[in-house]
Amino acid sequence: MKAYMIGKDVYVRDNYVCADDNYRLNVRTITETPWSNHFANNMFLRPTDGELENFTPDWHIVCLPEFKAIPEVDGTRQSNFAILNFTKKMIIIGGTGYTGEIKKGIFSVLNFILPHEKNVLSMHCSANIGEAGDTAVFFGLSGTGKTTLSSDPNRRLIGDDEHGWADNTVFNFEGGCYAKTIDLSREKEPQIYDAIKFGAILENIGFVDGSSTPDYTDSSITENTRVSYPIEHIENTVAPSIGTSPKNIFFLTCDAFGVLPPISRLTKEQAMYHFMSGYTAKVAGTEVGITEPTTTFSACFGAAFLPLHPAKYAELLGNKLEGTDIKVWLINT
Repeated sequence: MKAYMIGKDVYVRDNYVCADDNYRLNVRTITETPWSNHFANNMFLRPTDGELENFTPDWHIVCLPEFKAIPEVDGTRQSNFAILNFTKKMIIIGGTGYTGEIKKGIFSVLNFILPHEKNVLSMHCSANIGEAGDTAVFFGLSGTGKTTLSSDPNRRLIGDDEHGWADNTVFNFEGGCYAKTIDLSREKEPQIYDAIKFGAILENIGFVDGSSTPDYTDSSITENTRVSYPIEHIENTVAPSIGTSPKNIFFLTCDAFGVLPPISRLTKEQAMYHFMSGYTAKVAGTEVGITEPTTTFSACFGAAFLPLHPAKYAELLGNKLEGTDIKVWLINT
């Protein structure tokens, strides 16, 4: 990668993650393309000019979409890769233009550091807060309604995807949103639709013929069309992105087989069990090739990003629920 970068212009961006300053992690992102660098600025938290003057990165991300590894030389499984090195505190990404690797790389880092070193439960979830200051947390895999249910006009958004639960706070890891746009319309998702303005980045979306209007029905490249934008593009948000400990936790599942009831209230033990199982069903429209319901499990609703054993996260959840009146609900969407 060093040899590949010789003589090339690169783009460097300094940001941080974790809205709660007690857990702040400074991140320097180095990319070969301006759009992937801008993505990092959309998704991570943005320091003030004063903070940038004395900025020292805790982690580095190097993202080279056009660089392809040679597996037999570089020891990778394929030409595209995303590699985390906890010793060097570095993430290297190559051979892929999918900017989600940038945010999920740091999410994977936090999923190790926060539970293991800080006793903070890292969560793949959305969160919002009501007028009375009550925080709600929504866990769910793709297609279960996590984004839709958390985008409530009567509640302020804390964040749409990645959060930490400390002793008395729920805080957003990020400073932006990364929303799916397939079949997007103002009628179905007004909050997301109206957030697509100057500064937002649309990924893998075509245009209406003969115009510069995005065609959100276009899935010719992938079903996983996306938009990234700063959280400030949404009017109804919390600033900074921190709430109190949750009053209600919702596990969302799209059970197309009729096994689960529409709504259930879970005990602490049941909550830990369902959290570890992460059960849902893949339904048509959530992934390429899915035309019939398919059973799927993703531990803690984010198995791909969890470097620790799922039992560690479930144990932390149980500890958070112990001796509280927090209500945990299983919702079959």
